[in-house]
Amino acid sequence: MATHEHEITEPVDLCLADGSLNPAAVGWSRTPLHRANLRGWGRTKRWEYWCVTTPTHLVAVTVSDLDFLALSTVYFLEYGPGGREFECTSIVPGARGVHLPDTVAGAPGSEDVVAGPARPSSGKVRVEIRDENAGTRLRARCLTPSRLPLEADLLVSRPAGHESLSVVVPWSGRRFQYTSKHTALPAAGRVRIGDEVLAFGGDDSWAVLDHGRGRWPRTVDWNWGAASGRTDGHTVGLQFGGRWTAGTGSTENGLCVDGRLSKIGEELDWRWSASDPLAPWSIRTPSSGQVDLTFTPFHNRSTRTDAGLIANRTDQCFGHYDGRIRTDDGTEIAVDRLLGWAEDVHMRW
Repeated sequence: MATHEHEITEPVDLCLADGSLNPAAVGWSRTPLHRANLRGWGRTKRWEYWCVTTPTHLVAVTVSDLDFLALSTVYFLEYGPGGREFECTSIVPGARGVHLPDTVAGAPGSEDVVAGPARPSSGKVRVEIRDENAGTRLRARCLTPSRLPLEADLLVSRPAGHESLSVVVPWSGRRFQYTSKHTALPAAGRVRIGDEVLAFGGDDSWAVLDHGRGRWPRTVDWNWGAASGRTDGHTVGLQFGGRWTAGTGSTENGLCVDGRLSKIGEELDWRWSASDPLAPWSIRTPSSGQVDLTFTPFHNRSTRTDAGLIANRTDQCFGHYDGRIRTDDGTEIAVDRLLGWAEDVHMRW
């Protein structure tokens, strides 16, 4: 199933000299090849979001620069009834002191990212994203709501030849997004909460990266889904998007199976209950049959914010995917309880 979209195979600048979208940058690639040489202020958004999961808990770290402010966030979730959930966000007006590079932070040849004080006090967050020979090192520190220190130290491996999905989504010559999504990356390390240490590693700890650089409209709605793990004898990473790409000629849909990407150019059919996000979701390709999945959530990370410049409604549901997928070479794979998430977001920023 070859996509109609243009595959980029050589490095390219995202923008022309005047800051508008470079037409040669529109397309997708199996490795990050774009340099996000963004210009202009006010509509430029940059972020790095990493989420590392195990069968029992997960941790996510974010550094984002929205021009008029920067946000650094650490989120921890322990699954099951009574499981702990912590979130700490540090806001930096004017994004002072926060710098995100033009390429994937912490990747070989790119810049490292360090945001926040080395010893964060209440309400502050420290995030480090650094390149190491073996992969990308993620470190984060904050205080939980009960004022226990939370420290994460995780190493995300970069298997040789492992492919990702990078794509440019063009709304117009002045509004566009470059996103690079990486799934099914092995991860290992620990998260310490007070005196308790939680281990990440083995065969069932996986990392997902959402790297974003672009110039966005004031208001946007999107779906995003991702999952990683082993199923039906394969290592599988799912990467799905919806709504925000409609009408652009680009999608952020792909399957990473045993390190090889199958790019899906078809818009997905997302079905879920906005009034009950914990009800099962359906995600499928309406024409090709390449994706036919049910997502069953067990937890909703619900966020509602209205702070003038920013208004956000997010339902990020964590759960399991079941069903079937088909790769470009026709291989049918049964998906059985693949751990991940699906989200419904409205953003004004």
